[in-house]
Amino acid sequence: MLLAFFVPSVLLSRLGRARKRALVDIGKQGPRDAGQVLANGGVATLCALFFGLTHDHRWALAFVGAYAVATADTWATEIGTLARGRPRSIATLRPLEPGLSGGVTTTGTLAAFAGAVWLGLAAAIVFRLGIIVVFAVAVIGFIGAMVDSVLGATLQELRRCPACERSCEIDPHVCGAPTIRVRGFPWISNDLVNGLATATGALLAFWV
Repeated sequence: MLLAFFVPSVLLSRLGRARKRALVDIGKQGPRDAGQVLANGGVATLCALFFGLTHDHRWALAFVGAYAVATADTWATEIGTLARGRPRSIATLRPLEPGLSGGVTTTGTLAAFAGAVWLGLAAAIVFRLGIIVVFAVAVIGFIGAMVDSVLGATLQELRRCPACERSCEIDPHVCGAPTIRVRGFPWISNDLVNGLATATGALLAFWV
């Protein structure tokens, strides 16, 4: 299951590298750091631990649910940022700069669902389960990815550079000017949003 998440994610991250490096308004670029790894895999790791302690198969499915969300969100980001049209906020439908949290495109949304389906297929093969599991995991992964976008568009901190007049997620901006917080909470980062989204997927899978 880890490979099903990791290998395609690495390959997709290499698509359009030059264009992704040009996304100067987002907080993190390049290789994943420890915070991003924890945000995407921390909840799933806890689920695996609980499965080892309890042998309750619901925790195994919660593990799958968490990674379905992580996969859907990663595919949406890596493919959606390459879309030609400008993304729009999932909360307000206003245009956003490419790469900013909470922005969605048709391409990215379809990629999110494809990523969730991919994880569902992997789970069905690994655990020898039926097509209903593929469907359930796909729906759960997609819902979690949308939760990620909603939180990113509402509670996550968004800043603005007064010099460039651009929205961003960093302080200072790449131009060197201090940025001003315009929305969200300073302590809600993209990593925390990712962690909450994967937790949503884990809880839904455990319950279903």
